[in-house]
Amino acid sequence: MTATAEKLAARAEDLPEGSFRRKVLEGTQRFKSAWVELGRLLAEVKRKELWREWGYPSFERYCSKELFIRSATADKLTASFAFLERHEPRLVHAPDAEAKAPPFEVIEVLSRAEAAGRLSDSGWRELRDEVLERPPTPAAMNRKLAEKFGPPPAPPAPQKGERLARLAGAARRLADACEEEGAVPRGMAQRAADLARDLEALLEK
Repeated sequence: MTATAEKLAARAEDLPEGSFRRKVLEGTQRFKSAWVELGRLLAEVKRKELWREWGYPSFERYCSKELFIRSATADKLTASFAFLERHEPRLVHAPDAEAKAPPFEVIEVLSRAEAAGRLSDSGWRELRDEVLERPPTPAAMNRKLAEKFGPPPAPPAPQKGERLARLAGAARRLADACEEEGAVPRGMAQRAADLARDLEALLEK
């Protein structure tokens, strides 16, 4: 058992048998083999904002601190579950859903394509049989989407403020590293610090 699995098991043991909060923890332990179940549970936690009554300030903090799941992973799980529930509700709610559901990574690719406007209902119907009966790898799914519906749109160019923030962050890390490295001459370290300060000042204008 991994350290994370041990922590999840210990937390689950502290909660009442059959409580919804304990079910989510147990679903997290079974994540790899039961992603549909965990997606369903997390979707309910998110929809009902249950994390509030469990003492967390946000859904993201709950996922990271109690379930040891990154918020990005939780978002992918809930979005993928929502995709499957919209298009294949019988599959999602079937007793043997886990055995029949395609791999999480494949549904996540389709979910992202739909969110980007690349996959319509008719597009899903074209791919449905193959995805459900002979699930491709995520890479193959991406290639098939590109062949049928065109390449994904290029990400929007970062705004000026975002570009400056990245530069300022990189300059500050460089300045701090130069300050700590005894082999860097003081004058050079000072120039790095000045550059970081100048870039940070640009952000405030």
